[in-house]
Amino acid sequence: MFFYLLLFAIVSLWWHWRMRDRMKVTNLTGKYIFITGCDTGFGNMAAKIFDKKGFHVFASCLTEKGAKELEAVTSKQLQTVLLDVRDPDNVKKVAAWVKDEVQSEGLWGLVNNAGIMGPSAPTDWLDIEHFREPIEVNLIGLINVTINMLPLIKKAKGRIVNISSVGGCLAFCGGGYFPSKFGVEGFNDSLRRDMKAFGVKVCCIQPGLFKTALTNPAKIMKEKEVIWNKLPSDIKKQYGEEYIQKDAAKKQKLSKICLNEDISPVVQCMEHALTSLHPRAHYVVGQDAKLFWNPLSRMPAVVQDFLLLRNRVELAVSHAK
Repeated sequence: MFFYLLLFAIVSLWWHWRMRDRMKVTNLTGKYIFITGCDTGFGNMAAKIFDKKGFHVFASCLTEKGAKELEAVTSKQLQTVLLDVRDPDNVKKVAAWVKDEVQSEGLWGLVNNAGIMGPSAPTDWLDIEHFREPIEVNLIGLINVTINMLPLIKKAKGRIVNISSVGGCLAFCGGGYFPSKFGVEGFNDSLRRDMKAFGVKVCCIQPGLFKTALTNPAKIMKEKEVIWNKLPSDIKKQYGEEYIQKDAAKKQKLSKICLNEDISPVVQCMEHALTSLHPRAHYVVGQDAKLFWNPLSRMPAVVQDFLLLRNRVELAVSHAK
């Protein structure tokens, strides 16, 4: 009897959660949303989809080419603006422009999507500049855009959606990308708690490995080769002359297993975060993220190290004891 009561309670809770998850905010047509990083990838698709759904989209692009291509396939209601999130003056000017556009209505949604991968290589190959750029774009830029848009979001009692990564919970390799995403997770959590009193909801999306410009294997390989060619001979000797080729082969095998070709699930999570009456605090997206990376991030360090190091190339000269 107890088993059936327990089963009934579990099913009831699950059903309640499903119904609650599907409840939508009404009268969102024409609401203003601002999306960063709309040249390609998640941001580009999101701008197109939200434009079709009747939102008034401000789509920020890094390049004029990206802005013109987006304008050519969207409605007159969508407006593009050039924004480099690394430039504080540029961020302030864009925020002032948005304020003039939205007037007293405020900004319903801010989607902090702009991001770069940066060089992905062992830490002893890198200098501080290799770390600086991903952190400047992915973390400092995201924080600065948020701070400047926050008064408009508070006015509308709107939503902030931060695009992080499963790399914000588990660092697969060296480089500035993972520290930047760990920082996004920390900023997102503190911001969510700070904004509750103002009726502003803050969400974090954690995509797994998706096929975008960030995960272009040719670009990643080229960046790694440039760094390799500048390394001192003693470090090259430690790793071995064939290290890069062997590492690329391992990464290619991992990519075939983990890479998600369809990026639309990430945009669907953005939509849920902007339109749901009860958005989730975190969205884990991608089969690889749900089945492997996210569970692994919660396991003991010894388990994480064992599994992740199996995908590393053995060094030519090992000093491990």
